[in-house]
Amino acid sequence: MITKVDVADAAARIAGRFRRTPLASIEPGGLFGTTWLKCEYMQHTGSFKARGALNRVLAAQQAGELDPVAGVVAASGGNAGLAMAYAARACGVPATVFVPATAPAFKVDKLRGLGARVEQHGTEYAMAYEAAVKHAADAGAVYCHAYDQVEMAAGAGTIGLELLADIPGGFDTVLVAVGGGGLMAGIATAVAGRARVVAVEPERAPSLHAALAAGQPVDVAVSGVAADSLGARRVGDIAYAVAVREGVHSVLVGDDDIVAARRALWADRRIVLEHGAAAALAALSGGAYRPAPDERVVVIACGANTDPTDL
Repeated sequence: MITKVDVADAAARIAGRFRRTPLASIEPGGLFGTTWLKCEYMQHTGSFKARGALNRVLAAQQAGELDPVAGVVAASGGNAGLAMAYAARACGVPATVFVPATAPAFKVDKLRGLGARVEQHGTEYAMAYEAAVKHAADAGAVYCHAYDQVEMAAGAGTIGLELLADIPGGFDTVLVAVGGGGLMAGIATAVAGRARVVAVEPERAPSLHAALAAGQPVDVAVSGVAADSLGARRVGDIAYAVAVREGVHSVLVGDDDIVAARRALWADRRIVLEHGAAAALAALSGGAYRPAPDERVVVIACGANTDPTDL
């Protein structure tokens, strides 16, 4: 389980190594009502994942667990893999990232551009994950999970600490897109007792929603426009435990609302988000979450690794 102490430790550990991303205020009467966007899409490698990746690598170094030759291993052709490659390079250790053979070539090229060794296994993430875990055990490398590790979630939770410090008068609600749930778990822990967190999930990738209904994490079918970043088949154990502990509930948004929110944000603000990040905005613009008239809402704009040609 992740605690406030874990988040505070992460903030101290990664201080000076990540970007303190800005807030953008959306004017009253605008498309999304009165709210702030936390512009985490401006983070290193284009997503919030860099915070947790840095925290994971640095924590392993401090604990004497990181072999500087074997380095770190991750399974992800997306944001988590890019973040891990960046963190490893920043900390001076090698990174091996396992991706499916079907991973887009441009993502593989970006991973290699960050200095990672890329291994392609299987046709889906689960196969790459199994290969990565085996490689970590065989090579003596530190395995870095995309979301279900305390260090990863705590690093993401530093976003919550920034919100508490940067918004005068505080805020009531944070809308967070959920795939595996590490971002939600970290922020909900950081702002516990000060604000509530609402999880936003695509209707076609409802891992937390299904877990809360079942009383435990369960496998779900995954598809839709945001599946590349929010397509976890099962929510993480840490995320589920935090959601139960902090009373986080999930709202679902459809693909059409996600696409519309993403395009509207580009049209209105010239901000480019990936579909998964736009899901949190879609909860407001599509009406899945309706704030009270005086409610102060923060939306985490968590990633921008997308093809902008369809905007």
